[in-house]
Amino acid sequence: MRVLVQRVNNAKVIIDDKEYSVIDSGLLLLIGFTKDDSIDKLDWMVKKCLNLRIFEDSEGKMNKSVLDVGGSILSVSQFTLYGNASKGNRPSFIDALEPNQANELYNLFNEKLSKKIEISTGVFGEHMKLEFTNDGPVTLMIEK
Repeated sequence: MRVLVQRVNNAKVIIDDKEYSVIDSGLLLLIGFTKDDSIDKLDWMVKKCLNLRIFEDSEGKMNKSVLDVGGSILSVSQFTLYGNASKGNRPSFIDALEPNQANELYNLFNEKLSKKIEISTGVFGEHMKLEFTNDGPVTLMIEK
């Protein structure tokens, strides 16, 4: 499981030129799943994303989590995080989890997040446009 975490001032998902979901300050999470992912990994990743101290405190140090600052999360499924472009010029997605299983894990991940924080999502398998303002910029890849 890979999650690309971006600290954002705002973020939104656009589908068919219509705004689908929006957040203000918080985290944009791009989430990819692979073949050996499990519920145990989900629990670890939810805890990590919620408690990751990448927001600044009063002294300008990254000491606060998205929970501490009252932020939101925009969660978007992103199978291309498991794209491999090491051979040739066309990426292979053989390491990405099969769509039905990935959708189940994505929905469960979002359900677990929503118990602790306000969350918005993209639509699994849809072509989406993302608009966001990365704050910092702060971007981290987390893998479990």
